[in-house]
Amino acid sequence: MIRDYKTGEKDSVTFFTGVEVEKTPAYGMKTLFVVGLQDPEDILTYITEESCTHVFFGANHSYDPKDTNEYIAWENMIQSILKEGYLCSLDIPITIAEEFLESGLVENDNFIPQLRVPVPYAKMWNYNTMLKIDDKDFKASNPGVWCHSLHDLMNREKFTDWTKYGLDKVLK
Repeated sequence: MIRDYKTGEKDSVTFFTGVEVEKTPAYGMKTLFVVGLQDPEDILTYITEESCTHVFFGANHSYDPKDTNEYIAWENMIQSILKEGYLCSLDIPITIAEEFLESGLVENDNFIPQLRVPVPYAKMWNYNTMLKIDDKDFKASNPGVWCHSLHDLMNREKFTDWTKYGLDKVLK
């Protein structure tokens, strides 16, 4: 079961539409939200019926492949929609970011990888708190590290209130 943002309760929603409210390159676009692995033909049908220009995969934190076969299934599903020319996003848990890079999806200009980094109680951290984009080890894969003020990252222009998620239309 997946959490339904309209009710806050667990539900079995698999497709819903709405306007992209998160401040990404797809902000403001009519979006088909896809929960879990779904048949690409069903996705294309909903895109057409609902006149969507963007597809958000992994909605409701549903992207969590357990093995190589699931990684491949997710990649194939997303690739099939990208090849039709649609802008596609994927909500990726930071815990599998490195493995995700092996998929090749990041090479597509119509793909928006959205790295999900949970920061519980973000407003409780003091003004000096920094978010560090680090490497997996010293000099392992990045040229260095990037440090950003958590306060600056929580800029009002980048914020999406939870109430904005309740405006979607459940399809299935």
